[in-house]
Parts: sequence; structure tokens; C-alpha cells
Amino acid sequence: MEYREFGQTGLKVSAIGFGCWELGGGYGSIDDAEVVAAVNRAIDLGINCFDTAQGYGKGASERLLARALGPRRKDVILVTKFGIGYEQGRDSSKEMVHRAIEQSLEMLNTDYVDVYLVHWPDRDTPFEETMGALEEIVQAGKTRFVGLSNFTPPEIARCMDARRVEVLQYGCNLFDRRHVKWTFPYAEANNVGIMTYGSLAYGLLAGAFTEDTVFEDNDWRRRGGSNTTLRLFEPGIFQRNVRAVNELKEIAAGLDKNLPHMALNWVLSHRAVSTALVGARRPEEVEDNMGALGWTLDEDTKRAIDRVFAKYEIDTAPNKWGEIDSKWMDIDPLEWSE
Repeated sequence: MEYREFGQTGLKVSAIGFGCWELGGGYGSIDDAEVVAAVNRAIDLGINCFDTAQGYGKGASERLLARALGPRRKDVILVTKFGIGYEQGRDSSKEMVHRAIEQSLEMLNTDYVDVYLVHWPDRDTPFEETMGALEEIVQAGKTRFVGLSNFTPPEIARCMDARRVEVLQYGCNLFDRRHVKWTFPYAEANNVGIMTYGSLAYGLLAGAFTEDTVFEDNDWRRRGGSNTTLRLFEPGIFQRNVRAVNELKEIAAGLDKNLPHMALNWVLSHRAVSTALVGARRPEEVEDNMGALGWTLDEDTKRAIDRVFAKYEIDTAPNKWGEIDSKWMDIDPLEWSE
């Protein structure tokens, strides 16, 4: 296993992390016993970062992860998130910070988490209030470090003014490269750890789908995705993406690698990335992910990959940021301000 600095936390985090979104449901059927085996196989292989969230199945992911970790919890860097999935929508108020951490600690069967993240920005609550409450739970020993997930760069800067942000988390994969240009430089300049999720494009870059793939009724990808995932699974777009993936497989084969190895290696090739999260339901999936380590993706191959995306006119870094007007994208990434 390769280990990397986790920003200024002093932690050494495995380059490949274990993403636990699937454990909360919404990704089709899973076998809990196999998930437990996968988590333990990951620890055996040196994976020490496990990322979950209160919003993944309303605590279901946290509960299953706690069951899987058991006494090995002490051997891992445990990350969870709060702030979404409530009746009132997003909520990062001081009251919710304190309530949510207690709920997560109970679900995870632990006295503390290593990193506690705001899952999505709550723009109805002053960021100063949220960051102040996060500092309170740090002082109470309920989390060691705090961070943000899915915040725009100016929002990160505003939070930083109130309290240092130690970890950032964003989606990043060959189909979604927005943060490579706009967030990674800031993280490097400020020595903030970056966790990437969706590193295999939510299964698309695993290479197992065909243009005729039909997802289970309880699989969110059946509904086509959203801005968060650049609508990767929307009818028509999905079929085009599968055709592109088939050509990417050929490039990987030329390297004597499979597509997931190449795609995950591409994410890890960015210096700002501390750990790339990958979901797994079975031990053999965890084992296969190890093939992304120990080699370097050369620039000629990266250009060949880019030609595939250009051929299919896939915009991997659209000039937009979800719900927010993106005038900030005209600003140098290292000069963000309110």
C-alpha cells in the first residue's frame, strides 16, 4: 500500500480509501456478510481510510461499517459527514452539528471520529456558525479534524476565515475533472488533504456496463443521475459514455492493465489527492483495486485518454458549479475571496 500525507493533520492515509456510500443502500442489492468481509480484507491490504456519512441510508452505512470494523476501528482513519437528508433539507446549524455528531458516534459505536465533514453547504446558516460548532466538538474530543465536502472555492475561503479546514472531499474521475483545475491548486497551496469520491465514476469506469444495462429499481443510477454526477447515467448520455469506456478499455489493455486500474491511477496521479475512495461489496473487488498502485500513467497515455473524450464530445469540466453562479471561475484559484 502507498501512504500519503493527509494535509496538515499529521496522519498518513492510504492512497486508496474505502468509500461506504453503497453500504447505505441505493446502489442495488448488497450482501451484508460480503461487505463485512470486504472491509476486513481492505484493512488486511493496508487500506486505513473509511469514509461514510449520516446521509447514507439515514445511518445504515454507519451501522454496517461499525459492524464490519468491530475491534479494528482503532486501526483505521474513520471519516463521516453530516448536514443532508433531514426533513428540513440541508442543516449545518450549531444545534445540528452537536446533534448529528452524537448520532453518528452512536451508529459507529465509537467515542470519536478522525475527520468530520460538512456533507454539502447549508447556505441558510452562516458558515461562521458551522465552523464554530465544529471547533467545539474538536475541543470536546468527538472529532480530531474537520473538513468540507462539495463546497465551492469561495465558500471554502469563507470557512477558512472562521476556522481552518483540514480536509476537503470532492467527486473526481475521468468523466469529472472540475476540481483538478479549480480546487486542487487551492488545496496544495494551503496544505489541505483531498479525498476524492466517485473515483470510478460510480461504476461506469469499472467497465462492466453495456449500452443495454438496466439498473435495479433501488439503484439511484436507474434515475439517470444529477448535476453532481454530470448526468452520467441519463438515457442517451449513458450509452455514449459506455462507448467511450469501451475505447478506454483498449488503452488500458495496451498497458497490460484493466480499466479500473488505469482510471484509479489517473486520479492518484494528481499530487493534491491524499486518498481516492472506491466502493467495494466483495473482497475480490478490494483486491483488484490494488492494481492501480505501483506504476505511473505516462503523458502519452493521458493524451490518448483525452482524445477519447474529445471524440465523443464529453465535457469533463463544464463551466458551472451546480446551484451556484460561477463567476468565480474567472478568478485565479489561488486568489479566491468572498
